[in-house]
Amino acid sequence: MHSTESRILVVDDDPTVAEVVTGYLERAGHAVDLAADGPAALRAAARRRPDLVVLDLMLPGMDGLEVCRRLRADAPVPVIMLTARGDEDDRILGLEIGADDYVTKPFSPRELVLRVESVLRRARTAAARPGPRMARSGIALDPTARTASKDGVELALTLREFDLLAYLLARPGEAISRERLMHEVWGWEFGDLSTVTVHVRRLRGKIETDPAKPALIRTVWGVGYRFEAAPDTLGAAADAGLSRAGAGSGDATLGSAIVKGADHG
Repeated sequence: MHSTESRILVVDDDPTVAEVVTGYLERAGHAVDLAADGPAALRAAARRRPDLVVLDLMLPGMDGLEVCRRLRADAPVPVIMLTARGDEDDRILGLEIGADDYVTKPFSPRELVLRVESVLRRARTAAARPGPRMARSGIALDPTARTASKDGVELALTLREFDLLAYLLARPGEAISRERLMHEVWGWEFGDLSTVTVHVRRLRGKIETDPAKPALIRTVWGVGYRFEAAPDTLGAAADAGLSRAGAGSGDATLGSAIVKGADHG
């Protein structure tokens, strides 16, 4: 019997998909809770908080986007969304409301397990090696408490937004490619670079005075992004912001199932 590494909540109304995904996750050593619709997912998460949620976008009654919003309102639990291949707008919207990753249908269950473990690994690594506190241009970040503030006001960041801000904040003036951000922040060797673009846009919306004219996270055309700020010490306002924030704180195709036959990697 495998030792349980993490508890995963799988939300999908297709019983075949749920069964296959559950089997792969359990063989990888995870405990799995199941929900077939949005309200059941919210009840399951309230009853026993998951370490990660695998969430189908197309659910009866309450769609996956609304479920994600409500889950995010309660706690910063990592979310991986399952989306149809043609639903690019929904994928982007899912990332914008805080999903950490997405997998398109049809998908390989083995790939999903790898994505799950990548997201969990990033969360565990961040908790185990938090790094020093930082403050630049009015932004203060405490990796140990997982809190951040702008001009003394706490920022509501998702897990991935926090990691992205911490990575950029630690490297002021350095042009960093989207590929490097994907590897270092997401832990992916390959993937859809629009994931990085969406998260940068969302982060700008939370830290920039005018997100349409970003002064902190600047685009370096043909390369990626650069955090435009000089290092400074923790000011009184930033330190107060951190203190307040810390105080709150089977691989064959299965008919209609979203499982494809060939695993890769």
